[in-house]
Amino acid sequence: MTLDAKTRTETDSLGSMEIPADAYWGIHTARALENFPISMRPISVYRDLVVALAMVKQASARANRDIGVLDAERAGLIDEAAQRVIDGEFHDQFVVGVVQGGAGTSTNMNANEVITNIALEMAGRDKGDYAFLSPIDHTNRSQSTNDVYPTAVKIGLSLDLVTLLEELDLLKQSFMRKAVEFHDILKIGRTQLQDAVPMTLGQEFHGFASTLGYDYQRLTENANLLFAINMGATAIGTGITTHPAYALSVLHYLREITGLDLATADDLVEATSDTGSFMSFSSTLKRNAMKLSKICNDLRLLSSGPQAGLGEINLPAQQAGSSIMPGKVNPVIPEVVNQVAFSVAGADLTVTMASEAGQLQLNAFEPIIAHSIFQSITWMRRGMRTLRVNCIDGITANRERLGAMVGSSVGVVTALTPFIGYAASAALAKTALLTHRNVGDLVVEAGLMSRDEVDKQLSPARLSGLEAVTQAIPIIQPAENLVEG
Repeated sequence: MTLDAKTRTETDSLGSMEIPADAYWGIHTARALENFPISMRPISVYRDLVVALAMVKQASARANRDIGVLDAERAGLIDEAAQRVIDGEFHDQFVVGVVQGGAGTSTNMNANEVITNIALEMAGRDKGDYAFLSPIDHTNRSQSTNDVYPTAVKIGLSLDLVTLLEELDLLKQSFMRKAVEFHDILKIGRTQLQDAVPMTLGQEFHGFASTLGYDYQRLTENANLLFAINMGATAIGTGITTHPAYALSVLHYLREITGLDLATADDLVEATSDTGSFMSFSSTLKRNAMKLSKICNDLRLLSSGPQAGLGEINLPAQQAGSSIMPGKVNPVIPEVVNQVAFSVAGADLTVTMASEAGQLQLNAFEPIIAHSIFQSITWMRRGMRTLRVNCIDGITANRERLGAMVGSSVGVVTALTPFIGYAASAALAKTALLTHRNVGDLVVEAGLMSRDEVDKQLSPARLSGLEAVTQAIPIIQPAENLVEG
């Protein structure tokens, strides 16, 4: 120790450095802080990654104790120190940048040093007293960055996914409530941005809810790929420096600590270099993001105007939309979710490129893979929440405008084609477009159907398909002059 009470001296194979006396991290972390001033975001921004690292260290301490390679006193101290990190303490000590060289070695050593120094303090010893308890010889016993880091990332992502799925389900429910609220409001559907046939606004919002439900299923399915871990692989998968019983023992404790259905990979050499599960999971996140972005595009279109656009729904006004145009209000919440989706798509490409770039027995680029996926989950979770709270829950429908558009739309004539024939329907549609007359009125005036028959077939239930026509339909042949005219 130095005479300066504000620092302590730590030494590694490259030399010595002065470390702040009150820091729980040590020399390996200090070097990372100097080497990687890239993202300026510490790994502590991803809480579940820090918790997962502590879980791995805790499980390893218990396994090492059981197989007899770590005495009970040291194992117990590491166990208790790791639990304090799991409980949320000392996260501010996880300071290395999320983007780093070394395949995650700096992250692993940051965890080793912090947990070791917490344990030393609990034992009544000075931080940095590594002769008694070493970050490498004890806290990292039977481990390598190359099995600790990917395992911690997989566990952290699994924990983080829980809160994402909670928000996804809440968003789905919000859309479903709007589907119920709007169940009887007729509107014109659109294909290729052109008028199509009628539907209800409730059906449209029900579709939004359903597609999010499918994404919930896909995310859950792909998350299972993260449960295959490579603890016991050490450096390249051969298990060098590790007791034969360690892998099974650490798996037992990790399952117990995390509550996850983890399993040791069948081929540890393959598992140590493979990042396929990260690619699959990232791809599913991108799918969810793109579908959510499409929904936001639809919301912006449906609310466009309010006077010169579609103006079918009203999004809650959240802020003034212009510094120059008084009264303008923009769809800022869907817009920010669109941007989140763009970022997730870019992150997925980063994961793909980093996965491809691995060489031989290790992928050195797992830190950028981890950062990309954790950021995507974090932003998606926040984006879903603001979309639900600040937009979807407050949407209202412009009933009168929707009703007027349905009444004047030639698209409703499609519902009458089984009764008056396609040719007559086309002729009436052309007339309606030219005269801006109501299609139903034109059909009645032409003597092709009675008012009661028209009203029945153009009812909201029939037009939207909620009430199916099951009986045989006799086609009424139109008058020749109507078809030609």
